[in-house]
Amino acid sequence: MPGEVLPRGGPEPQREDPHSMNANPLPPLVFAPMVKPRVWGGRALERRFGKTLPADVACGESWEISDLPGEESRIATGSLAGRSLQDLIPDHGEELLGEAPLLGGRFPVIFKLLDVAGALSLQVHPDAAACRELGADARPKDEAWYIIDAAPSARLYCGTAPGVDERALRAALAEGRVEEALLPLPVRAGDFVFLPAGTLHAAAGGLLLAEVQQVSDTTLRLFDWNRAGLDGTPRPLHVEPALRAIRFEQRGRIPHAPPPSGRPGVRCPSFTFERVSVAAGGAVPLEAGRPRILCAVEGAGEFCDTARRSVPLPAGATCLVPACDAGHLTSDTGGVFLLVRV
Repeated sequence: MPGEVLPRGGPEPQREDPHSMNANPLPPLVFAPMVKPRVWGGRALERRFGKTLPADVACGESWEISDLPGEESRIATGSLAGRSLQDLIPDHGEELLGEAPLLGGRFPVIFKLLDVAGALSLQVHPDAAACRELGADARPKDEAWYIIDAAPSARLYCGTAPGVDERALRAALAEGRVEEALLPLPVRAGDFVFLPAGTLHAAAGGLLLAEVQQVSDTTLRLFDWNRAGLDGTPRPLHVEPALRAIRFEQRGRIPHAPPPSGRPGVRCPSFTFERVSVAAGGAVPLEAGRPRILCAVEGAGEFCDTARRSVPLPAGATCLVPACDAGHLTSDTGGVFLLVRV
């Protein structure tokens, strides 16, 4: 598999407890995933990545890293097991965050894996201006997707079709022809999609995604395909605030800056999200300074830090490397990994 190769020098890393506090103030962190049943989900997270899902339930999301109030990820093993990101901030905030700022007192991004077997609702996340109108609980949310897999039937909508403004979109909703008002965006495995706050979007038909977003859960649902939720009743819609939050000029492949590394990915003020390919026997250095999230999406590898601690990364596994730590991402057999820099 093609990728970046650096020679591996020095002794082999020891497989110490990755959450030991002896060698470094804050080690690489592995969290327990939080699996979320969703009406549009399926079982791909189990089939592809071995996630433990409840039986006979459609599951759409695995929250790998989150500091959202009430949805805080907790460390899975080691001496810090059971502690959340929020628990770490008072005593280890500088080691965890480095140059990265908190967002509303929280770790600034959420990282998820999504199985879109059915159809996501047609939705928009408000930008800062819309949040001021919505009230104190609303928070803006820029997000980006990496397409891990896409079925031939997969569909993604990003914004409205050219010429469709608020009045035309209202008419399409009222007349039951909303899909005609949307702009389809062809995607395939390996694509990145940038969805800044204010972008109307939906996805359907068999997509496996990785998502990074600002730490916010403010979603305005414009249309939900005339279906019931998991409880058998229709999910709430937010038609008027959603229409006010949509930025109709944001559509299609929305421009974004490339990562400074030159790798494929997305850079925006909130985060950098990129794909890292590691050849068999290769190693890619990761410098300290800001927190980094690593997720294996093809093959397997491990993160080895400067204290010679290693965190295995089989496909679907995620770890958070604190800002104070540095090391190398390695793979014996070759792999594809996602890297988020906050």
